[in-house]
Amino acid sequence: MIEKPPYTITEKAADYLAKIVETVTRLEFGTGFKRDIKLHRENRVRTIHSSLAIEGNSLSLGEVSAVIEGKVVAGKQEEIKEVKNAYEAYDKIMTFDPYVISDFLKAHDLMTQGLVKESGRFRSGDVGVFDGNKPVHIGARPQFVPQLMEELFGWAKESELHPVLKSAILHYEIETIHPFADGNGRMGRLWQTLLLAKWNTIFAWIPMESVLYQNRPQYYQAIEDAREANDSAVFIEFTLSAILDIIGIQAKRQLDDPVNDPVNDPAKALLTCIKMNPTYTYQQYADKLGKSNATIKRLVQKLKTEGLIVRVGSDKTGHWEIK
Repeated sequence: MIEKPPYTITEKAADYLAKIVETVTRLEFGTGFKRDIKLHRENRVRTIHSSLAIEGNSLSLGEVSAVIEGKVVAGKQEEIKEVKNAYEAYDKIMTFDPYVISDFLKAHDLMTQGLVKESGRFRSGDVGVFDGNKPVHIGARPQFVPQLMEELFGWAKESELHPVLKSAILHYEIETIHPFADGNGRMGRLWQTLLLAKWNTIFAWIPMESVLYQNRPQYYQAIEDAREANDSAVFIEFTLSAILDIIGIQAKRQLDDPVNDPVNDPAKALLTCIKMNPTYTYQQYADKLGKSNATIKRLVQKLKTEGLIVRVGSDKTGHWEIK
C-alpha cells in the first residue's frame, strides 16, 4: 500500500478551493480568456520570468520576452539559457503525464539542459538549502530519491483528492524531497502548473508563478512552516490563495476590457458582463461597458429574444440567468 504524504485539508483551504472552482468557471465560460492568444503569450512570458526570478535570474520581464522572441539580449549567457530552456519546457507542458517519472525527468532535462551535469537525472549526491552556513533544509539521501518519487507519483495517481489540492501537495513534496542537484524549485512550480492544466487547460496560460514571485518571503515561509509541522497544510493554503489571486486578476482584466472579445460584439460583451454580474441594473451595465442606458436595454432585449438570458424575480430585486 502506498503511503500518502502528510497533509491536512483545512477549512480555509476548502474555502479557497470552492472559490477557485467558481472563478475558473467564470473565467472559462464568462470571458474571452480561452481565445485571447495575445494574453496567453504575455502570461507565458510572465510565468517564465517569475519562476526564474525566484531562483535569482536577473533578466527583466522585457529581456525575457526579447530572448523568447529570438532577439539579442546583453545578459549573462547562463541566464539567457535558463530562459530558453524554461520556454521549451512550458511549451511542451501538455505533453507530459504528471504521474509518470520518465516525463518528470524529461521535463527536468528540458529545463536544465546545458546548465547542470545531472540534467534529466535524479541527483547522485546530497544536497541542501543554506542560509549562509546554516542549513535550512537537507534533501532526502540520494539512494532514497527514486523510491520516494515513485511513491509520491503513485499516491497522486491513485488519490481521489481534487487536482487543485493535489497539485499543491506535489509542489511541496518535490521541494521537500529535492530530487535534483539543481532546478527543484522550477520543477515544483512547473509540476503544479501541469496538474492544474490537466484539470483545466486554461491553467497552461495562467501565470501563477508571478504571484509566488511577488510574495517570495511568504512563499519561503510557507515551505519552512510546513516542514516544521511535518504537514503541508500551510503550504496548501498559501498556494491556493496565490491561485485564487491570479485567476481573479485574469477574470477582472477580461471583464474590465470587453473589447478583448475577439468578435468585438457589444451583445457578446454585455453577455459576458451579465455572467459576471447578474444583479446589475441597466445603468450599471451601461457604465461598465461605456454604453448608453438605451443601448443596454436594446441589447438586453436582443439577448432575451435569442433565448440567451432570462430574468428571474422582479426588476428591482431579481437577477439575470444565462440560458
